[in-house]
Amino acid sequence: MSSTSSRLPADGGAYVRSVTAGGRTLRVAVRPGTDPSLPPFVLMNGIGASLEVLQPFVDALDHRRTAIRFDVPGVGGSPRPLVPYSLATFSPVVARALTRLGFDGPVDVLGLSWGGGLAQHFAAQHRNRCRRLVLAATATGSLMVPANPRVLARMLTPQRHRDPDYARSIAGEIYGGTMRIHPERAAEVLHSATRLGPRRGYYYQLAASTGWSSLPFLKLIRQPTLIVAGDDDPIVPVVNARIMARLLPDARLHVYEGGHIALITEAEELAPVIEKFLDD
Repeated sequence: MSSTSSRLPADGGAYVRSVTAGGRTLRVAVRPGTDPSLPPFVLMNGIGASLEVLQPFVDALDHRRTAIRFDVPGVGGSPRPLVPYSLATFSPVVARALTRLGFDGPVDVLGLSWGGGLAQHFAAQHRNRCRRLVLAATATGSLMVPANPRVLARMLTPQRHRDPDYARSIAGEIYGGTMRIHPERAAEVLHSATRLGPRRGYYYQLAASTGWSSLPFLKLIRQPTLIVAGDDDPIVPVVNARIMARLLPDARLHVYEGGHIALITEAEELAPVIEKFLDD
């Protein structure tokens, strides 16, 4: 594990360091909480997004709670992977990285979009490490009610993370919610001009979930689970959240008025809902 660390700007006290686990090096940000009795909260990001993208949500969380974020291989500040990976093989890497950081007990886990698939694997593969699970704007993978093919086509390229004008032009179509009214926020939210990893990192991340489905093992996820879904999410239609809520053994569903990335753009509204679930 690297001994070097740095601070995120306007980060509320988070430090950033590199952690090597399972043969992969990850850039990790930890915002220490003030209450050590609360389980750390591990946040798993969407495809192509660096850990900075989750900053608004971290800022909205109560500072009693330790918040942990990371860049997947080849995205943001994490080195690109030498070989491909899958959600099932990457989940143990995350568990080992947490141990190397000194968090070897139970954690709460949130997965946003692509990160929701990883979070489902983490909960199933590491039952003793995952206390509670939050699934935001996510579904069961290839076996789900799909988005419009035009929306899916937009997801096959990392251009929205690299080109602010392009991000503005498609924001309403692919993200829905307030992005339909304020598409100019897309470039800001996605940090299109900062922390760009190599294009290969995006495609490896995309390949990691290609053909994957959690339907065969949903019944193995026994942790209390909160499903958070928007009623105007073009990428993951809300019907998928309703299906997951019925199939998971211990799930509750919260449907909000908004789109795919409301967890970030409307963080102050959704963070209290999520924290109430974690504190129950």
